[in-house]
Parts: sequence; structure tokens; C-alpha cells
Amino acid sequence: MSKKPGKSASRPAQKLKRQAMPRRVSTAAAPASGHETAERIAAALETIAAHLAAAAPTADGGETLHRADAFIWHPDGRLAPVPHVSRVDIGLLKGIERMRDILIENTERFANGLPANNALLWGARGMGKSSLVKAAHASINCDRKPADRLKLIEIHREDIESLPALMDILRHAPFNAIVFCDDLSFDGNDASYKSLKAVLEGGIEGRPDNVILYATSNRRHLLAREMIENERSTAINPGEAVEEKVSLSDRFGLWLGFHRCSQDEYLAMVKGYCSHFGIKLPEEELEREALEWATTRGSRSGRVAWQFTQELAGRLGVRIKLR
Repeated sequence: MSKKPGKSASRPAQKLKRQAMPRRVSTAAAPASGHETAERIAAALETIAAHLAAAAPTADGGETLHRADAFIWHPDGRLAPVPHVSRVDIGLLKGIERMRDILIENTERFANGLPANNALLWGARGMGKSSLVKAAHASINCDRKPADRLKLIEIHREDIESLPALMDILRHAPFNAIVFCDDLSFDGNDASYKSLKAVLEGGIEGRPDNVILYATSNRRHLLAREMIENERSTAINPGEAVEEKVSLSDRFGLWLGFHRCSQDEYLAMVKGYCSHFGIKLPEEELEREALEWATTRGSRSGRVAWQFTQELAGRLGVRIKLR
């Protein structure tokens, strides 16, 4: 009967097996020193900064103003030229003759280097507030040399906080500029109106001599009524809280109110558009259709008159081209 091998007999076999197995080679690099790590991090940060600087838009130094007469301001510091402004001829703006004459006179004084006021055009919707600003700008530039032409720069309502940056660019520009904000108003706890107040009046630098501000709004005080009432009801001193916000519109030296037009003024707008663009229709039929159109819209205004004119021109196959 054979004996079982003891534990000592298996040891040589296990030793041979361990020797036959290949050794694992470590591929991990030796840990870098703290100095080398810091250098790599610094190099990576420099590369990232260089890429960000190359991708970021450069701030406009005012040289762009030579390219066009109208621009749109972007809060990253760019002035985007507008080759063709969407506007109507100033002679087509009916029912607002008094406001038209006042704004033209104010704008012409400013263009000639004389004192002029910031203007707030407020009132009924669709009565030509923004159209008047654009038409006045074009009218003033009509017979001026390129070096004397006014620049029209539109700033969007949501970009008002960047207004001081725009002022810094225009302050040293060789042109006079109208900064225009359409449909300006403030709601809720919006505090961006403070940037506008500082530029209009009250800031250390103030408004540059070569800049004037024109704004349009449906509200006379640029604030919602419930916003004013809320300030009055929650403030420790209601009068002071309301005055702080209502005083914004007071900083516009020129207030131009636009009110709903009469039926005769509405029809005069329609007839003026049709005559200008060569749209021919018997007068009685034109008046009947224009009044019916206004009734379906629930209002009479310059905007409604223009919308009817577009409808009529399209139906009759007449092309309309704005300047």
C-alpha cells in the first residue's frame, strides 16, 4: 500500500510554478514632483485663457461707426451695423403732426451741436412712436455730408444695464448719436432702471455731449401701475419709494404724448399709404373696407392702417418696398 506524499513534497512543485509565472511589470510612471505639477497646471491655464481670449468678441472702440448710419448695441461691446433701417417716410405719419414737428426740431438742434433734450415718446400702442424716431433720424440725415450724419443706435430693453459701457464708447466718437430704446418699461423688482437714471442725469460723468436718448413706452412713468401701488403699500416712507421710481421719466426733458386717432385720421393714414404705394381702389370701397378692418381689430391706429394697407396690396398684387 503506497503512502500519500507529505506537505513537504509539494513545496518544490509550488516553487517551480511561481518561478514559471511571468512577473508583472508596473507601467505607472513615477509620481511627479510638486514643482512639475504646478508647471503643468500653469501651462494648461495659459492655454485655456488664450483660447477664451480668441473666442471672446472684442469691444468696439467706435471705429465701426463709420460703416453705417444705424446700429444695434450688444452688451458684449459690439455695435452691429444695420445697412437698411425698416422705416416709413416721415410724410406718411398722419395724425401726429405736432409731435413730429417737436421731435424734428429737437433732433435738428442736437445734430447741429446745440442743446437738446432727451425725449420720451409715450402713449397709445401703434400710433407711430418708434416709426417717428426712425423717420426723424432719416429726415435729418437726408442732406448731410457723411462726416455730419447722425448715428442711430438701438439698445434693447433687457440690455439697459450695459448702457454705461455704450456711453464710454460714444463719448470719444467723432459722431453725434441717438441712443434709442423701443418699448421701454420696468416691472417687478427690476433695478436696471437705475443705470438709465445715472446716464440721463445725476451720474458723475453724465450723458456725453454727443449723445441723446430717445425712448418709447406705452407708460408715461415707465412703470406698471401695480408696481407703483406696491411700492406705496410696502415702503416705510411710501412717498419717497414712489418718487424714486417715478422720477425716472422726469429725467427726459421732452415728453411727447400719443393718443388714439379719430376715424378721419385713421382713414387719412390709409389713403396716404395707398397713394404713396400706388394702390388703387375706389374711395368709397377703400373707406368701407378700411373701417371694417379696424372694427375686426377693435382699434384704430397707424399700425392697424399699415396692416390693412399690406393686406390690400397683397390682394391687388401691388409690391410694397420700405426704404
